Amino acid sequence: MNILLLHDAVPPDAPPDAQDTLLQARAIEDALVELGHSVDVHAVTNDLGNLVNRLTTARPPLVFNLVESLAGSDATAVAVPAVLDGLGIRYTGSRAASMALANDKCVAKALLARLDLPTAEWVEDDGAMRPFRADHYIVKARFEHASKDLEEDAIVRCDSVDAARRALRERSRALGRPCFAERFIRGREFNLSVLAGPAEPEVLAPAEIDFSAFPPGKARMVGYRAKWVEDSFEFANTPRTFDFRADDAPLLARLEMLARTTFQALQLGGYARVDFRVDGDGPWILEVNANPCLTPDAGFAAALARSGIRYKDAIERIVRAATGDR
Repeated sequence: MNILLLHDAVPPDAPPDAQDTLLQARAIEDALVELGHSVDVHAVTNDLGNLVNRLTTARPPLVFNLVESLAGSDATAVAVPAVLDGLGIRYTGSRAASMALANDKCVAKALLARLDLPTAEWVEDDGAMRPFRADHYIVKARFEHASKDLEEDAIVRCDSVDAARRALRERSRALGRPCFAERFIRGREFNLSVLAGPAEPEVLAPAEIDFSAFPPGKARMVGYRAKWVEDSFEFANTPRTFDFRADDAPLLARLEMLARTTFQALQLGGYARVDFRVDGDGPWILEVNANPCLTPDAGFAAALARSGIRYKDAIERIVRAATGDR
C-alpha cells in the first residue's frame, strides 16, 4: 500500500520535544517500508491549503498521521484529522472528534466524571468546577501535552476555589495559553499504553515512574525536564519500571480496566496512552494522550517490548485498525 506519512514541520532551532517528531517519523517510515508499504512523507505547516492540495492531488489510500501541533499549540492539531475526515481519506489514530475531546483536558475530565471514572477535582477559568478540596493544585495548560511548561512551580496551595482560579489565571497570562487547576495527587504515577486489537483494545504492560531518587521535599512529578532535558536531574532520575510486587496485582488489574474503558469511552482509535496517579484513595486518571510518541526509545515502544510485541508489528496493527482490515 502507498502510505502518506504526515508529521509536524520542525524548524532547526525547535525544542527537543518538537525535534523528537522527526525521529518518530523516520522510525515509522522504516517500519512501514520493512512491512512492504511504499511511503511518501509530508511535513505539515500552518498552511493547510498546501496540505489540502497535496491530499486532493495524491488521494493516498491511507495517511499515517503524526501531526501533534500546529501554530505552536497541540489544540490545533485536530485540524489535520478534520481535513482528512472532510476529504474522506482514511488515516491512522483517533478521529477528529475523539482527538478534540482528548486534547481538551477539562472536557475529557468532565466526560470521565459523568461516567463515574475517577479523575481528580479541578477548577476552570470560565466558572466550571468539579468538587473542590482545599489542597495543593497543579496548574496545567489545558490543551498541551509533552509536559509543556510544566515544572514544580506549577504546584500551588489553594484553600478556595477563588484561590485556584487566581492561580490558573496568573499562569494562563504568563504562558499565553489557557490553563486549569487540578488537585495534585501525591503518590505513584503510572502510564498505560493501549493498542488496537482484532477484537478489543489491548492494554500493554503497565509502566510506573520511579521517583525513589528524589530527595525529600521535591515534588514527585514528570515535568518537561524529566521528559526532554537529558542533562537534568529529573531526566536521569525518573526511569520507568515494569517490575511489580505480587501484591500490586489488584491495582494493576484495575488500571488495565480503567485504561481500556477510557479508550473506549473517548472512542479513540489505533493507539493511545492513559496516565494515572495512585494514592490511598485509589487510582486517578490524569489525562489521555490520543497520539503518544512512537519513537523507539519512548514509553509506548518500551511497553510494546515488555508485552512481547515487535515495533513493526504494532505499526502494522495501527495501519490495519485504520483500514478496517483486522
